[in-house]
Amino acid sequence: MSLSRSPSPREDGGWSSPGLANAYVDVSGRDSPSARGTDGASWESAKRKTAAVNGGHATFASQNSGFFNRHIRNISNSLPTFHIGREHSYAEKEKLGRGRWAPGGSGLPSRIWSMMGRTSRKLKLRLLIVLAFVFAIILFYTTPLHYYWRRAPFLGGGKKFVIILAANQGGGVMEWKGPREWAIERDSVRNKRKYAAKWGYDLEIVDMSTKKRYAHEWRESWEKVDTIRNCLRKYPEAEWFWWLDLNTFIMEPSYSLQHHIFNNIASNTYRDINDYNPLNIAHPFTDPYLDAESRSPVGDNNPSSINLIVPQDCGGFNLGSFFVKRSQWTDRLLDVWWDPVSYEQKHMEWEHKEQDALESLYRSHPWIRPHTAFIPQRKVNSFPPGACGDEGNDPRIHYNEADRDFLVNMAGCEWGRDCWGEMYNYRELSNKLNRTWWELFKEELVAPLVEKVTGYRPRL
Repeated sequence: MSLSRSPSPREDGGWSSPGLANAYVDVSGRDSPSARGTDGASWESAKRKTAAVNGGHATFASQNSGFFNRHIRNISNSLPTFHIGREHSYAEKEKLGRGRWAPGGSGLPSRIWSMMGRTSRKLKLRLLIVLAFVFAIILFYTTPLHYYWRRAPFLGGGKKFVIILAANQGGGVMEWKGPREWAIERDSVRNKRKYAAKWGYDLEIVDMSTKKRYAHEWRESWEKVDTIRNCLRKYPEAEWFWWLDLNTFIMEPSYSLQHHIFNNIASNTYRDINDYNPLNIAHPFTDPYLDAESRSPVGDNNPSSINLIVPQDCGGFNLGSFFVKRSQWTDRLLDVWWDPVSYEQKHMEWEHKEQDALESLYRSHPWIRPHTAFIPQRKVNSFPPGACGDEGNDPRIHYNEADRDFLVNMAGCEWGRDCWGEMYNYRELSNKLNRTWWELFKEELVAPLVEKVTGYRPRL
């Protein structure tokens, strides 16, 4: 601290501080320091003597002189920092020990905070992106929110599809419902509900006991047509309607209808029935009075004009699983299909009822063929062994586990086969084929280890 040379505020020139008030020294402050000391030595001679004592070197060095002194701070900052532990000092306790959380604590949050503080900004940004991605997966795939974003037209488009499931088959004048039928219905309904919820589709479960309304005219099992018309009115924003019989089971719930069929409907369907024609229907029409579209084997060959998609089994059309599109053509078809006049004339000849009625319409009405497409049966309607042959080895018709067929239809199981047994077997097979990685870990690693130790295999 340098002494101030400002004038003294006292009149006699002294200072109020006793250390500065000296009777033998002039400290008035009004005169400059004397060029000579009290012993008569000059200022310059004193400086030369001091330099001779120090060996000719200056006693004061300028700041940051030399390379190391100039860069010592940068070098020290670039070295890694090691935090051995919290400093136990009274200052730390005074500052941070008053009920506040200390970043230098030994708990898990403090260690995470310290680690994050030592990471670079680029690494923090990458970690933030990864966490946001994981959060989005959890939000959109493991919460009910995924149902709504998969229904959105600009994301999943599930709102355009309605699944119509026939349920409560016990009813009418010719049927009785027992415990096994209840079990089949429970598994089938649960299967369709999970699939519809996964992809954002609407599910319409039809109470088939209402067929009693047609019992007076023995028109049971014709209610498919009337039910589809009711669903067209109930879901005005839907585009495609998928009818499913109760004895069906979706084997691969990971397949969406969009990806499996409708995103590339032209390659997944065929318009010319001659590609597979078990009914030997003459196609196309050759009458000269018809237009070119009606006489063409593929209609206008425009995928957007397809309004009906039907699979064929070994006996012809199969309506256990088929698709109908909302259109004026569909309204016209349903009206003609449901026409009681044709029913009264042919119901004794049509063994398969509304299925035979549709085949008859396809044979005789040229306007129906250009808008009807067929789909390979194993695409949406695979059969188990016993349907269309006891061996079950027809590559066009029967289910193939290796190919992971989409759906199984236990058609005709009520005639000499075990419907519940088939439903149970295919349900267990579907669960096995669609196990998650965690289920695989438990069943393939944990269960064998438990079996070796305890002697029995647990069901995890």
